[in-house]
Amino acid sequence: MQGTVHAENHFTSSETVRDIVIGMADGLTVPFALAAGLSGAVSSTGVIVIAGLAEIAAGSIAMGLGGYLAARTDREHYASERDREFREIREMPAAERQEVAIVFRGYGLSDEQAAPVVSAICSDPDRWVDFMMRYELGLESPNPKRAVRSALTIGLSYVVGGLVPLAPYMTTGNALKGLAISAAVTLLALFTFGAVKGRLTGIRPLTGGLQTVGIGGIAATAAFSIARWIG
Repeated sequence: MQGTVHAENHFTSSETVRDIVIGMADGLTVPFALAAGLSGAVSSTGVIVIAGLAEIAAGSIAMGLGGYLAARTDREHYASERDREFREIREMPAAERQEVAIVFRGYGLSDEQAAPVVSAICSDPDRWVDFMMRYELGLESPNPKRAVRSALTIGLSYVVGGLVPLAPYMTTGNALKGLAISAAVTLLALFTFGAVKGRLTGIRPLTGGLQTVGIGGIAATAAFSIARWIG
């Protein structure tokens, strides 16, 4: 009798997917709100396009650098904690062995059951430290290329997202007409993006889409209303 194969369809959000989400979400929302605000104050689409492109350039650089620094900080933190663990297993091996045993107790093993496993792990300093990093501190070894890759992914995603709400202003000479087209196109893009993100992260696509549309719509409405009120 053949056994049934159990297929597990878990989704693990990769670092690249997270970077795309960060860049695209801000790229769609911030330039959209800026263009909407300017539409309430000026009639020239040329001014809106120039200001929008400047914001996209500045925003993509700032977001990319933020991603780079965050990834670099993670790598430096991991290296620092790993050095500390090596120092501790040299200076206080008994206490560190006890910490390994505590991890296995948390999984329901008795001291007698865990003893041979603890001895095997602690027989190799590298394996011992790797175990402590993962199961005591909850830290995974970061990809050394992560910082540059994260910066480029976030920055490019921001540019792609930012051009969506700005494109309608490039094809019309009327700011309010451009705003109407931009709102329709951007809200559709926000809904699609939110739905895809929701599907990948495990929430209902409709809920994810509506949440993203709500955030972008509120930001743009606030910017337009304030510009109108001041102007």
